Amino acid sequence: MMTTLGKLIDRYRELGIDRQLDYDKFYLYSIITHSTAIEGSTITELENQIMFDDGIAIRGKTIVEQNMNLDLKAAYERMLRYAATHADITVERLKELSALTMKNTGTEYHTALGDFSSAAGDLRLLNVSAGVGGRSYMSFNKVPARLKDFCDALNVRRRCASGMTVDELYDMSFDAHYTLVTIHPWADGNGRMARLLMNWLQFEYGLIPSRIFADEKEDYIKALVATRESGDLSIFRRFMTDTMAARLSHDIKAYEDSVGED
Repeated sequence: MMTTLGKLIDRYRELGIDRQLDYDKFYLYSIITHSTAIEGSTITELENQIMFDDGIAIRGKTIVEQNMNLDLKAAYERMLRYAATHADITVERLKELSALTMKNTGTEYHTALGDFSSAAGDLRLLNVSAGVGGRSYMSFNKVPARLKDFCDALNVRRRCASGMTVDELYDMSFDAHYTLVTIHPWADGNGRMARLLMNWLQFEYGLIPSRIFADEKEDYIKALVATRESGDLSIFRRFMTDTMAARLSHDIKAYEDSVGED
């Protein structure tokens, strides 16, 4: 039986929304814009289009915001090449993508165990809490082994992708997002990297990639926290599925209105 999400995807494609001129480019720009907006960027989709396509600095926007968007674009472009070739997801590739994501906004850290840089994609050498009074993420010394185990398990799961339904493929991408952000491998940029990895899997298997908008940030964080505290992946899966369905419904209605469909 086809799910609501499946029906919406079929309608989206039946209308040819994903076959419009420059759709892939503009959808990618939208993903980047909304991923950085969750981290505080105020640059709009149109402003990113001007900056990306024309190389024009955006008046009134900080250098940090502009670099955040330009760096994430470079990371997505590298990721898309990996997705197109079904390359293995490895610790080194994730570190490479993290380095691109944080290239111009990362920080140098100096700890008793040594120096590391989020701008270079280095894994953290310090512990991190989820805010005052919040639970701490796993100890930094456990991160390398846990990240490798995660990559290995995800690659095994990817090899079964040909037999998965659309909903199962989305669940795999949502689970990867949740797990990576929960491991929290880096001192900075974990949210952007978790969303990038989710989108990697979605691009790889021909899905419509997920976007999380800034006005959904509170519910997004609450879903991550509730999933972490309960250990129930269905909480985050449900949030992401419902968000995806709502966004598709909005895009379908906007498109039908614009072309005069009943």
